[in-house]
Amino acid sequence: MKKSELVLNSTRSEIRKFEELLEKANQEFGLVLEKFINFQIACSEALINSIVHGNKEDINKKVYTRLEYDDLTLTVLIRDEGGGFDISLLPDPTLKENLLKESGRGIYIMKSLVDEFHCNSTEKGTEFILIAKKK
Repeated sequence: MKKSELVLNSTRSEIRKFEELLEKANQEFGLVLEKFINFQIACSEALINSIVHGNKEDINKKVYTRLEYDDLTLTVLIRDEGGGFDISLLPDPTLKENLLKESGRGIYIMKSLVDEFHCNSTEKGTEFILIAKKK
């Protein structure tokens, strides 16, 4: 199992640092391009959620990332220092009354673009776990 960790400041400009780490890992892991792009989009959504919604772009808070992979599975963990949220209370963005809302699609996008998605959220922060599998 190969592992890499990266701690990011709570600014959107930090996302590129993680994307570079992910691209480097995939050179060895070898997801096909379309699947890698989907995984990269899901990870970017998780980072944006952590920076903007979790940490409220507070420069005193960090986003912790960990990337792990073996021969079959690529796993990304992204954790913020925000106040957490109840995922069951998020509105369904596919319902007619939510279609035109400007926000509320990030979790839905993440779930739809990865093989496995987990969200653990407490008052001490939220952790997203995104998994891509070779098939």
